[in-house]
Amino acid sequence: MPFSIIAAVAENNCIGKNNKIPWNIPEDFQYFKKMTLGKTCVMGQATFDSIIGYLGKPLPGRKNVLITNNENYLVPEGVRVFHSLDDAFEKLKDEDVFICGGASIYRQTIDRVDMLYITHIYQSPDGDTFFPEINGDIWREDSREDHPGFSFVIYKKY
Repeated sequence: MPFSIIAAVAENNCIGKNNKIPWNIPEDFQYFKKMTLGKTCVMGQATFDSIIGYLGKPLPGRKNVLITNNENYLVPEGVRVFHSLDDAFEKLKDEDVFICGGASIYRQTIDRVDMLYITHIYQSPDGDTFFPEINGDIWREDSREDHPGFSFVIYKKY
């Protein structure tokens, strides 16, 4: 089964500031939901905490997976926890997986996934969290859907 990354990325590669998304684009939230519903969503602890802070619960309608080094981190019932990405990749290999952030998890997985689902945001906000460069020697644009202020782009490996 495929492993994919999904992210909204600004022109300056910003993906966040103070553990929040620095823009409000409802179409991107709808796209994220449409793409990940029914799938396995893997995320780091800061991203998971941010979702809990925003929604008050894990992502509904998805299998939530947390990657954390904290052996004592308390998670809601039904959330799977792995303490290494290697372990997660091995155990989740038969599932349709979306890597949902944050920056450290993206950096560690961008060369290991099969596809990138990137919402390119045509802004350059101030941020403290950034997406890794998308290497054009590795990734090719497979499809694009342009909208005012953003585009949904799917990349596949060469």
